[in-house]
Amino acid sequence: MLESVGPIGYVIRKLNLVHDGGDTSQARFEAIEILEALILALVAVATAWSGYQAAEWAGRRAKDYAKANQLRVTAEGLATLAGQERIYDNDSFDSWLIARLDGKAEAAAFFERRFRDEYRPAFAAWMKTDPLNNAQAPPGPMFMPEYHNSKHEQFLNLTKQAVETSDRGTKSGETGDQYVRITVLLATVLLITAIGQRFRFKGVRVAFMMLAGLLFCLPLWQLLHLPRI
Repeated sequence: MLESVGPIGYVIRKLNLVHDGGDTSQARFEAIEILEALILALVAVATAWSGYQAAEWAGRRAKDYAKANQLRVTAEGLATLAGQERIYDNDSFDSWLIARLDGKAEAAAFFERRFRDEYRPAFAAWMKTDPLNNAQAPPGPMFMPEYHNSKHEQFLNLTKQAVETSDRGTKSGETGDQYVRITVLLATVLLITAIGQRFRFKGVRVAFMMLAGLLFCLPLWQLLHLPRI
């Protein structure tokens, strides 16, 4: 059954011919053809595997780049909202300060109630510094360590993730490019082996076979050491 299956069947048939043949010269020629068939089979498998890996890494690069772009868009939206909240914090504080300095306690209390929840801890910490009497106090609650804006922090976090994802996509692309170069080298090995099979001179066939074998070693070594999906 195996004698009719692709390169394996070809090798088996050649081995049977070598075993049954009585001509030593012909037997050697058959042995060369067997080695050529083995090289072709190995290189064909390696080429298919390298091409598959190149496509997979290219797909991963595209996926990472798309995700990085999505993260950047989301981050930019959060940055806009964070900027708007900072403007609101600043405007509401200015209104409170004006009312406080004008002695309008009711208006000052109203603006204080309108502070954002994130802003209140910074405002409370700022008030503890006695800013109306202490010239060394920070200019306002936004300058206090307690001041935080969750949307701005999310923006920074998403921006960092976008950079990391984009870098990962770049590395995936570089790995895919390496697999593409290996595929080209393996295709060259296939071409050299196929050209050698066109000659009927044993010495020429051996020379092409040895050249193909040597060229096959480099991409094979690279395939064994590159990351795989």
